[in-house]
Amino acid sequence: MISGFSSALCVRPVVSFSNTIRGVHNHGRVTCLATSMSSSSMTVARDAEYELESRKYELLNIIPDTQRGLVTTADQRSTIEEAMVVVEGFDAGKEIDLSKLDGTWRLQYTSAPDVLILFESAARLPFFQVGQIFQKFECQNESRGGLVRNVIKWSVPRLLEENEGATLIVTARFSCVSARNIYLKFEEIGLQNINISDDLQAVIAPAILPRSFLSLQILQFIQTFKAQIPVTSPERQSVGGLYYLSYLDKNMLLGRAVGGGGVFIFTRAHALIC
Repeated sequence: MISGFSSALCVRPVVSFSNTIRGVHNHGRVTCLATSMSSSSMTVARDAEYELESRKYELLNIIPDTQRGLVTTADQRSTIEEAMVVVEGFDAGKEIDLSKLDGTWRLQYTSAPDVLILFESAARLPFFQVGQIFQKFECQNESRGGLVRNVIKWSVPRLLEENEGATLIVTARFSCVSARNIYLKFEEIGLQNINISDDLQAVIAPAILPRSFLSLQILQFIQTFKAQIPVTSPERQSVGGLYYLSYLDKNMLLGRAVGGGGVFIFTRAHALIC
């Protein structure tokens, strides 16, 4: 029994102290290397994020003097285009994230003729003002599309409140047709949120007289008026358009209307719109 126990003891592998120390040392070296690689990756990610935010800031810093695209020179348009391409490069090839797209976006700049004509009209006509313009996407729980509302705040001086006198809404359905392209199918045009000026209210119901039931009814009708005009019918096909979302993150949206329809620069709007 003793000899058998002795033999078993002799064949058991012997763990040397030096090997143990070497294993601990190597494990420490691997841990240190992993920590170093992780730290290096974090540094690279931080640098990339800083670079992106700097490029976005440069882009937004170019456009304030353009009056949202109304007043631009050829050099300015070229500079804006170059700055857009740089920012777009950070998001190239990624599929549209509808959870990021969902929400309200404020227009900062465009070269789209159908929007610039509104700005040009407001600049020429003393009785017409164009306020803020928004795009409101509703697609939080959708996978391949949703609803988008183009919201235009406008006014008629002395009749409506300045810049916020009324709201024009163009509603469209959109569907994702590729990784970055959406197709818009317009459904209706609506007019709502009419806020008449103090001058007009004074005409309808003079301040020196008690407001009659009729005058109050007129004021209430104007303020709650809402008109919706469909742009589709059984006899005609809906107007549509292809829109390329060239960059998207939590606070910036860049887009291009396919077919030479112009570019758009939006930033996230946190206020409740319409």
